[in-house]
This record gives sequence, structure tokens and C-alpha cells, in this order.
Amino acid sequence: MKQLFIFAMVLLSLPSFAQQKSPNILFLIADDWSYPHAGIYGDPVVRTPTFDQLAAEGALFMNAYTASPSCSPSRASVLLGRYPHENGDGGNLWSEFPNANPTYVQILEKAGYFTGSTRKGWAPGEFKVTGFEHNPAGKSFADFEAFLKERKPGQPFTFWFGSSDPHREYVANTGIQAGMKLEDVIVPGFFPNNDCVRNDILDYYFEIERFDRECGQLIAMLEEMGELDNTIIVMTSDNGMPFPRAKANLYDYGTRMPLAIRWPEKISPGTVVHDFVNFVDFAPSFVEAAGLSQNSMSGQSLWPLLEGEKQDRNQVFLERERHANVRKDDLSYPMRAVRNQDYLYIWNPMPERNPAGDPTVHQSVGQYGDVDHSITKFLIMAMEGKAEAGQPDLFELSFGLRPEEELYDVKKDPYQLHNLAADPALAEVKTALREQILAWMEETNDPRFKDPRSTFWDQVRYTPDYQMKDIDWRKRIEEYRIMPPFGSVREIPCIQSQK
Repeated sequence: MKQLFIFAMVLLSLPSFAQQKSPNILFLIADDWSYPHAGIYGDPVVRTPTFDQLAAEGALFMNAYTASPSCSPSRASVLLGRYPHENGDGGNLWSEFPNANPTYVQILEKAGYFTGSTRKGWAPGEFKVTGFEHNPAGKSFADFEAFLKERKPGQPFTFWFGSSDPHREYVANTGIQAGMKLEDVIVPGFFPNNDCVRNDILDYYFEIERFDRECGQLIAMLEEMGELDNTIIVMTSDNGMPFPRAKANLYDYGTRMPLAIRWPEKISPGTVVHDFVNFVDFAPSFVEAAGLSQNSMSGQSLWPLLEGEKQDRNQVFLERERHANVRKDDLSYPMRAVRNQDYLYIWNPMPERNPAGDPTVHQSVGQYGDVDHSITKFLIMAMEGKAEAGQPDLFELSFGLRPEEELYDVKKDPYQLHNLAADPALAEVKTALREQILAWMEETNDPRFKDPRSTFWDQVRYTPDYQMKDIDWRKRIEEYRIMPPFGSVREIPCIQSQK
């Protein structure tokens, strides 16, 4: 009897789900939401009470960056903890999900977690052709409530809520009709500063607010079931806002993401993190939180950082390959970059290709198809050849060719309008940043380290054919109307708004 008692005590001393309750994970990801568009970041218009409260009760990240400013590559990096160039075909939009390494969802599921997702998981692209029975983000459920009903009592879970907000298309005037004011909008310096652009931004804000409300509803469910404090809650976005020079670009409005994480066990309320983090850090963080290990991920866990340990987080590495299929011969537009507190350095190894896509349609979206259609896009297209002396050429910034190297002083030039790569005073800075990129590329086996002009991502399968015609953007400008909710003026055309 004494031996049985001792054996039982030994078993009780071993770590297990029963004794050390494994944390749940609720991953809340928007679709095309940029930093700093949240109330807690100081935006004067958009209302994000859920995000703000999460940040107040946990950690607010000031330098969180997506691995790639494009849906599928970004989401693959979240799931795999690997940089896009390490994910083969998964480095492109609308391709196939790689199946050579496990996702954090697979690792947790194997360890006993209940896993699921709703709406936009890993997407867009195909995953069944590489052997997945369900979306790599987790088996699809109608909603969080349906997921919880199938969970066994006490079973730890990971759930992915993938909203389609604030992805385009927008219903025009939803923002202004909701009471937001045109005059309060801060217009980024790479957009025309007029009311139609402000109205477009208000519609984007409207969808951010909808995402925020839905996240609040899921968190309320956690609280009602008594699981709030045992759940790691992450709220962020996959890539930047669907506007010119933002999404699908390595400038801050394409790659710098809102991020708040709440987990009382590891994070003190009101924590503000200025260190650089990359989306490849999520997967190893989730695996470590569950008490598990992995050896296939390039990211580093966030928990030591949040417990005060010093990590190498003085910079972040960024990249992109083919976004939409918008160049003749299915060409990618490769970029690699490094961003630190002072500078953003971008290397464009194929500068002869158009970063926004061809000026006429190839296979998808329409002219300049790496930029989603919008009134903001069309107004900038109308500015071709009309740059004013001493002012940034907004058309060239969004749709023109770019040099092989770009260098921006991010403190003096937060919108990255003035390329300093040719400034001799910054030659040493540029060289040091270029060497950092090359060292990272070599360390992570980037094919472009040995062959900068590799055609691998040009040849990767692109699955859809859509919007295969040029759009009549002049007509879209003529038809666009701002519809204020009150007052004698019921319709404001764009031409009037620019006077």
C-alpha cells in the first residue's frame, strides 16, 4: 500500500493538463487593418473599445510587424512561425499552403487541444491539394459558440476568429452615416488631402469598429464561461489597409500592425512594448505557452520578453513576393526590408518591374492590380503627370517604378515619402542595413540570397481568374458621392470636394 501511495505521489508531481491547466488561445485577426488606427494609439476618429481594453489589461505593442503585407503569406507565417520565403509556394498570395512543417494548430491538436476557426482562416488559396482535411487555421465552425459546444469539458482550446473586416469592398458612406466627421480624419501624406479620400477612410474605420465589436462579443463569452483569465487573447491584423502604398508594400502602412495581447499569467496590465516583434513569433509563443516544444520555427517566443528578459529585438525583417497576378508573364515583385527605430531600408532586386502591377490588366483585379480599387486609388490615378513643384508626386509614389534601394528616416519622415538611399551622408547607414538583410537572408535560407533574380515565385501556381478587365476609373470618380447624414447638402461629388 505504501508503494502505491508513493507511486501516486510521483505521478501527481509530473506536469500535465490536469495539474497545470493549459491556457486557451483566442486569436482575433482582422483583414487589412493598419497601425495606428485604434483609439489607444491616438487615432482621433476610430472607436476601438475592445482593443483598447485588451491593451489596458495586457500588453500594447508599438512595433509589431506582419511578415508580409499580403493575406496568404502573412497568415502562413502566423501558423508556421516561419518567414514567407521559408514557406515555398506559401510566400505568394492565392497559392497552396505548404505542408512540410507543422502549424502551431497541428502541434496543439496533437497534444490534446480542441482546435477550430471561423470565417477567414488561412486564405486565399488552396490547402486540400497539399493534404489538409480542413483549413490550416483549424476546422471550420459557424461561430465561436458552435465551437464551444463541441469542446469537451475542461479541454484546452485554440480558436482562430478571422474577420473579413476591413477588407474591401466598402459600402460608401457607412462611416459618415455612423456619425464620424470628415474634418477629424488624419490623411496620410501619400494620399490626396480631400473630402472623398477622408470619406473612404471613414468607411474603412466603420469596418474596423465592426471587427472590434465582434471581438468584444467573443471575449464576453469567455468571461461568462469563467475562462477569461486562462485564455491568451491576441488581437491584430494580417496586413495593412487596402489603399495605395499601404497593403502589399513594405512601408509602415503596409506592414506595421495593431497588436494587443492579454494573458494575466505572463503579462502585467498596462504593459507597453517598444521592442520589434514579427508575426513569425506567434506560433512559437503559443507552443511554448502550452508547455510544448518545436524545432521548425524561425520566430522567438514573446513570453521571455514580456517577463523582462532582454532579446535581440532591435529590428524586424520584412518581405513580399507575388501578391495578385498583375504583371505580364505572372511576374512577382520581390522586396526585402529591415526596419528599426530610426530607418527603413528596402531592397528591390527587380526594380524594372512595376510594384503596383502593370498599367493595364493581366490576370487579376485590373490596372495596377496590387492596389485594391477605391476612390482613393482612382483619384491618385487621375493625378498622373500633374505633380506640383515642391510637393510629393503622389502618382509616382503609388504607381511608379522604384529604385533598387530605398532608405527612409522614419522619425523625420513617418509616411516614407523621401528616399534617402542616394544621400552620401547616409552611405554607412545604408551599407550596414543592407548587410543585416543579407545576413538574415543567408541564415534563413532565402533563395534570393544566392540568386537575387530567382523566378521561383513567378512560376508558383496562382489559382483564380477574376476582375480580368480594366476599370473605368474616370466614371467611378464622376459617380462617387459623399452623403452626409444631416444638413442641406445631400450629395457632394468628388470634383466639388477637391476645390
